[in-house]
Amino acid sequence: MIRVLVVDDEALIRTGFRHILNAAGHIEVVAAVSGREALAEVGRLHPDIVLLDIRMPDVDGLTVLERLRALPRPPVVAMLTTFDTDEYVAAALRMGAAGFLLKDTDPEHLALQVRTLAADGVVLSPKVTSAVVDGYLAGRAPAGGPVERLSAREREILVLLADGLSNAEIASRLYLGVGTVKDHVSAILTKLEVSGRVQAALAAERAGLLRERR
Repeated sequence: MIRVLVVDDEALIRTGFRHILNAAGHIEVVAAVSGREALAEVGRLHPDIVLLDIRMPDVDGLTVLERLRALPRPPVVAMLTTFDTDEYVAAALRMGAAGFLLKDTDPEHLALQVRTLAADGVVLSPKVTSAVVDGYLAGRAPAGGPVERLSAREREILVLLADGLSNAEIASRLYLGVGTVKDHVSAILTKLEVSGRVQAALAAERAGLLRERR
């Protein structure tokens, strides 16, 4: 069972997400709260995943994210936003968010995205734009490190990683062992000089690998 905490200032959003996810099977929304209650509820309920509104009137979503990431065993946090070009998204990704979802995500895709997060996959709105990618990479050393450092196999795995596949799913797709994929992913993160899968996915987008694939 994947345990999810929804944090949003709008009661309608909280109710909608709770209803959709609880009906999906193997997902339980343990609480749906406003920003003021988020930290206390995470400490009390220890959810696996937090879906966190990036902009709330009572508390800044980025502040909540920073405090959640500082916990000894932080949950996976994905940001909820209304706009795919929200300037806050880039800051959230730099701070360690596992991705972001638009609030108007198709209900049938929402549960899939939560399962992807639970499997350490990458979740980025299909409407991710170059503005978000550029905003994330602004001020960093060259775009997370040159993709040219990667081998052909590593580039192939990076594209699948950027599509949100978990290590097990990549292994199945490429007929490799999960341990082998894990080693490749570790090498990819090292070569790109990034700390996580979301950052690697954004580097792939910036390098044009996803456009080449399409």
